[in-house]
Amino acid sequence: MIRRALVTGGLAALGVSLASSCVAQQRLYALDIKRDVGCGCCHGWAVLMQRTGRFTFTIADTEDMPAHKARLGVPEDLRSCHTAEVEGYVIEGHVPAEDVLRLLSERPAGVRGLAVPDMPLGSPGMEIPSGEREAYEVFAFRADGSRSVFARYAAST
Repeated sequence: MIRRALVTGGLAALGVSLASSCVAQQRLYALDIKRDVGCGCCHGWAVLMQRTGRFTFTIADTEDMPAHKARLGVPEDLRSCHTAEVEGYVIEGHVPAEDVLRLLSERPAGVRGLAVPDMPLGSPGMEIPSGEREAYEVFAFRADGSRSVFARYAAST
């Protein structure tokens, strides 16, 4: 009886220990963000990313963003106001956190990064009080400039 209680208690403690270690093992990713001088929405996006509990960030104004984006291989038609680097990937514009986390989890072959071109109304960091959102797509792009749709977000009213 005592032995059974000890074994049961030990297994229960092991289960609690394993469960807490799974929670503790959620990885924290560091975003290195460069933005156009004085752009305010970029900081809003970074704060939303941080609020997920999965990202930290540094942010710096960069005088020559087109050259920075070109060095990172961001196709011209996919560019936005800020560019982040995380784990060897490029994140261009107002990409939702769940898409960045999916990229980091799946690590699809050949993908250089994700991009939300322009600055769609209602995308992360571009929210408005009414909650309205334009439809937009998140693109996965490759070093050769090819791309595919990674995620779609419908418009809302």
